[in-house]
Amino acid sequence: MIAALTILSSGGVPASTPGGAVLAAVSPTESVKRTTDEVLRILDDREMQRSARLMERRKLLEKVIAARFDYREMAKRTLPTRWKTLTEAEQKEFVDLFQSFLSSSYADKIEGYAGEQIHYLAERLEGDYAEVRTRLVSEKTEIPIDYRLMGKSEEWFVYDVIADGISLVKNYRSQFDKIIRDSGYPELVEDLRKKSKEAKLPKPKK
Repeated sequence: MIAALTILSSGGVPASTPGGAVLAAVSPTESVKRTTDEVLRILDDREMQRSARLMERRKLLEKVIAARFDYREMAKRTLPTRWKTLTEAEQKEFVDLFQSFLSSSYADKIEGYAGEQIHYLAERLEGDYAEVRTRLVSEKTEIPIDYRLMGKSEEWFVYDVIADGISLVKNYRSQFDKIIRDSGYPELVEDLRKKSKEAKLPKPKK
């Protein structure tokens, strides 16, 4: 099911790069691949496909994704100018709402998986940052998906996803900026709160 074209592995114990950054024992590509493999394992589990366990499966998917995605960093990057003006409590509220909304949206897309192959093309390292290039291949189409990661505590965490040339963070940044300009920050929070509640409602079967 998974066709890995190229896996660049760092291997061994954490090592310092010329720039002083510390590499994790597992490479960025392997980090992405492990998370993807676990997601596909859950999706392929026939027991978890039973209607009585769909919500349990959704929570498992969100948990696996959350372990690899740095939602705080992603949320922060969607509010580049507003972030520093928020109190610690406001920042936490925004991150929680953003995570709830985004993880559910991401899980919706993942649950639409229909046997596509994921090709791991290459990775690029620059200090504490990395980019993993992949390609989602089906019988009808091929979609380039690049993961941007940052190293923290000897682990790699995703802070942006570029699908078919479109940055997830930049896309939401543009949407959020417009809402803030037109209606103010409180309206953005309320909008995310509503979407977060809607995301938790059971989805009708198609």
